[in-house]
Amino acid sequence: MMRMLLPLLLLVVSLPSAAQLRIGRASVVITPPVGMPTGGSYRKVISEGVLDDLHAKTIVLEQNGKRVALVSCDLVAISEPFIVDARRLIEQQTGLKAEDVMISATHTHSGPMMPGRGVRDEMFGGEMPVVTQYRKWLPERIAESVKLALANLTPVRVSAAIEHEHAVAFNRRFHMKNGTVAWNPGRLNPDIVRPAGPIDPDVAVVYFESPDGKPLATYVNHALHVAVVGGRRFSADYPGVIARLLANVRGQDMLTVFTIGAAGNINHVNPSKPAIASGIAEANRIGTILTGSVLKAYDGLTPVPEAVLQARRTVVNLPPYPVTPDDVAKGHDAARRFDAKPPASFKELVSGFRAIDMDRMQGRPVEAEVQVIALGNQLAWVGLPGEVFVELGMAVKHASPFPFTIVAELSGPWIGYVPDRKAYPEGNYEVESARMAEGGGEMLVEAAAAMLAEMHRNAR
Repeated sequence: MMRMLLPLLLLVVSLPSAAQLRIGRASVVITPPVGMPTGGSYRKVISEGVLDDLHAKTIVLEQNGKRVALVSCDLVAISEPFIVDARRLIEQQTGLKAEDVMISATHTHSGPMMPGRGVRDEMFGGEMPVVTQYRKWLPERIAESVKLALANLTPVRVSAAIEHEHAVAFNRRFHMKNGTVAWNPGRLNPDIVRPAGPIDPDVAVVYFESPDGKPLATYVNHALHVAVVGGRRFSADYPGVIARLLANVRGQDMLTVFTIGAAGNINHVNPSKPAIASGIAEANRIGTILTGSVLKAYDGLTPVPEAVLQARRTVVNLPPYPVTPDDVAKGHDAARRFDAKPPASFKELVSGFRAIDMDRMQGRPVEAEVQVIALGNQLAWVGLPGEVFVELGMAVKHASPFPFTIVAELSGPWIGYVPDRKAYPEGNYEVESARMAEGGGEMLVEAAAAMLAEMHRNAR
């Protein structure tokens, strides 16, 4: 009898656990053709080359039949038409539902323009043939990245850490001596009193390795505008530097996925230094410093136990920013003078484009997605859909019961800048371009906090 039971016991012991967590990884190139306009500017800038390729990178996690995907794209943003088509293709090809897939943009200003963001893109070449072709091709590539990751599932151990870096990010809004709040007031400006807000120093790291210790993937998140390289060549900017350096340290087979934290009012410009810091060398410097933070985080990793995978998504209807007929008339006037000599000013274009877009919405709410993916009761990713002020991202983290909470802005359909409530009376660029009324950002925080609390309870 014992001889009969022994092979059965050995079989039971050797079978993999039904709850074993698995990971899939993939990266596909999404570099557009040269000649496509670049994003991140209020002028039409035509690309002239490629400094380094842009990618759509995917990490898929699977446990007990539940699958989720974290996708990061080297893009300035992802507008609704791209998201809708990518989700449709992903569901058709893999069965993953929209709430199970978090699609984020790194916010590289050296990526292509993203048509579908209103009159601004119509003015910047949204109907060019190269843009139309990319509009169809990009969702296919994003779906391909998810499909390839699902075909590459392997057992994984997960750990996480949060390091702090204070040397590369700066709040770009400042209280001035005349009582106003200025945006990027210039280096060594004697009228600067103090920053109008904080930075978020967190460098969040999630590390994925095989059961025998082979590096598989690293997920990195930091709140800093990806607008360093500049110029007319496509580039992943400093996140690309981080990926290349980590591959040199941990092996070329390890995938590095970067997402940007809540950095709507954060950039790399240090107003106390006289030098203009931008370009390839500055991107390399920032990427190297942040890579050092990731390496420090590796030394303090905390294992994340295998536990239930959850994904939730909700749509929050934000009140639209109110505009008057006079605002709209001024907006159309600015649009007409876009290429005139002299052209409309930056300030006129910012407020003018907002007025035209809001007039077209006819009072409809701004639909904003909030998405959460969680692993057990230790780790959660929160996706917010615009350029979110750092104060709001920090509020989400503060409200979260998960020890490791990562806020990835520019996840899901783009909704523009998301200032916090105190910024509205202060005004300036981010507020003057925002599509939602005062208090919209806090509504996103409340929605995220409620989802995190519910999912944490369900993870026990």
